[in-house]
Amino acid sequence: MFPYPVLILFLVVMWLLLNGFTLGHFILGLIVATFASWGMASLRPDKPKVKKWHLLFKLLFIVLYDIIRSNIGVASVILRGHPEGHTSCFITVPLELEDRTALAFLAVILTSTPGSAWLEYNSNDRTVLLHVLDVIDEAAWVNTIKNRYEKLLMEIFA
Repeated sequence: MFPYPVLILFLVVMWLLLNGFTLGHFILGLIVATFASWGMASLRPDKPKVKKWHLLFKLLFIVLYDIIRSNIGVASVILRGHPEGHTSCFITVPLELEDRTALAFLAVILTSTPGSAWLEYNSNDRTVLLHVLDVIDEAAWVNTIKNRYEKLLMEIFA
């Protein structure tokens, strides 16, 4: 009946926070949350298989550092404009990752870092198409993604 009870609980709490604490909203929120959990169950999401939990903290600090650094870089591009030799472009990055959870993590990392956006993943070629705001060297971007994020994600989820 309730395949994801924690999801139902959080959805009901969110519903009540957004709409007010009344009996009617509680019942309606419970109904909506139950249908949402049934929808989630029909998707049958994979259970993430994290092999090395301690590396998640290393990844977190790397991503936070890169987000801060990228914020500064994007701010300088906005304030000064594109210097000579710096352009925005689309980059195709070949990936070795196959785990869907690891790919989702990589998508969140690349999209949450200012100046880059994950646009498309091609599962046949195992490549990702990125848009990057300020590119000097495409090979450096590919190298950064493969060695800084993908390698660590493969250790965590392999």
